Amino acid sequence: RVPGSDLEFMRLQHLDELDVEAGILQVLDMIVPSLMNLDFSAAMASALNDWQVNTWCDREPRLKASIIVPQEDPAAAIKEIEKRAADKRFVQVALLPRVNEPIGRRRYWPIYEAIAATGMPVGMHVGGQGGHAPTASGHPSYYNEEHHANAHSMAAAMTSLVIEGVFEQCPTLRFLFIEGGFAWVPSTAWRMDKHWQRFRDEVPHVKRPPSEYTREHFWFTTQPIEEPERTQDMRTLIDWIGWDRLLFSSDYPHWDFDDPRTAFKLPMSDAERRAILHDNAATFYGFG
Repeated sequence: RVPGSDLEFMRLQHLDELDVEAGILQVLDMIVPSLMNLDFSAAMASALNDWQVNTWCDREPRLKASIIVPQEDPAAAIKEIEKRAADKRFVQVALLPRVNEPIGRRRYWPIYEAIAATGMPVGMHVGGQGGHAPTASGHPSYYNEEHHANAHSMAAAMTSLVIEGVFEQCPTLRFLFIEGGFAWVPSTAWRMDKHWQRFRDEVPHVKRPPSEYTREHFWFTTQPIEEPERTQDMRTLIDWIGWDRLLFSSDYPHWDFDDPRTAFKLPMSDAERRAILHDNAATFYGFG
């Protein structure tokens, strides 16, 4: 390829065409943090972080990077976070929902504590290869099934983080769930509340209804946007989640990426549209 062509295509097709002020890089090879070879995983994570800033951010200041960490090796993950946190080209720490153990487990708490200490959010993108099947009944036969399983894994991740007590340990930690949908959020929170009322003696560390932790510590991206048959149902859904909790994500350059000019079938006010397309992300990431 001609040097610089990928970036030029991105500018032409996406950044300039859609008047993007800031774009968050999400490394596609997100299997790296869950590799079983821990030394190789740490080396690859560091190399990918260098690649993001050297190939993209330094040449295009509108692009911001995500700190890739070897998630199964907390000590190495913390080292990488501390190495990159002061670099303003990075705006979040990238983690995966599918790893060796439920992500709320205490073995991962040192990583969360290190992230919380930086003040950066977690950008949790769907994916990962933790040695387990992505569905409760095994490996899917088709990509269509795998795609559905992404939402299931995000719901399980949110449940684990809340019920294992991560937010009592790290009360300032913020999670952005990326490309996992969001229509499942209210029902998952309601179910957690119901079971917490019945089994709260088992989890005394969960001091409040789980839905309260959900509302305080989680944000969600719009892509892929669920499209109910009645548009009013979408408004009811967003009303519950919060209009300040959704950040537009294009998923560019995937084949099914969303164009912000046509992505929303729901009629919105100018204030609602601006919140999702601009203001929520600016506030979440602390952009001036």
